[in-house]
Amino acid sequence: MGAEELRARLSRMPTSTLTSQQIDDLLWTREEEKLGHDVYAALYDKWQLPIFANIASAEQTHTDAIAQLLERYNLDDPADGEPAGLFTKPDLQKAYDEFVAQGNQSLVAALTVGATVEEMDIFDLQQRATDVPDVALVYAIAQMASRNHLRLFVTDLAQRDVTYTPTYISQDEYNEIISSPLERYFAG
Repeated sequence: MGAEELRARLSRMPTSTLTSQQIDDLLWTREEEKLGHDVYAALYDKWQLPIFANIASAEQTHTDAIAQLLERYNLDDPADGEPAGLFTKPDLQKAYDEFVAQGNQSLVAALTVGATVEEMDIFDLQQRATDVPDVALVYAIAQMASRNHLRLFVTDLAQRDVTYTPTYISQDEYNEIISSPLERYFAG
């Protein structure tokens, strides 16, 4: 689903009253999606492997979708105007720095970082699950995309005879994701 299609879909949905936890979750998710984009952009600069540029572009779409939600709810955007690689949340800044340092070690390490970032996104989006319809829609799309990105990174690693081991989600959930085909979102 493209940005304009999502904007149109969201415009037809009512807004809700968000709890402080739901607001915190949105703000965190906005920066976490930016983290994915910025890590992949840095790793593309280092390795020039198209998977990093392609998924960085997709992550930009996700971070823009979260920004649409922030706009809908009149929330200040923590990522607005922040240059690549800079985050307001110390945990995300630390994660970014560590992921880029690890990914700069080798191409296999970079692909492993990619899988880890996607797995972390899946886990965090599951933890932030909500019944707020517009937020739930954006989270569901982001989670589906993260599962697809995880599949792509793991496939690339497998082609290099490397087996990825999950660290954020269970082995069973990981196996279910990896054994399933790429997902497509169909607007309803």
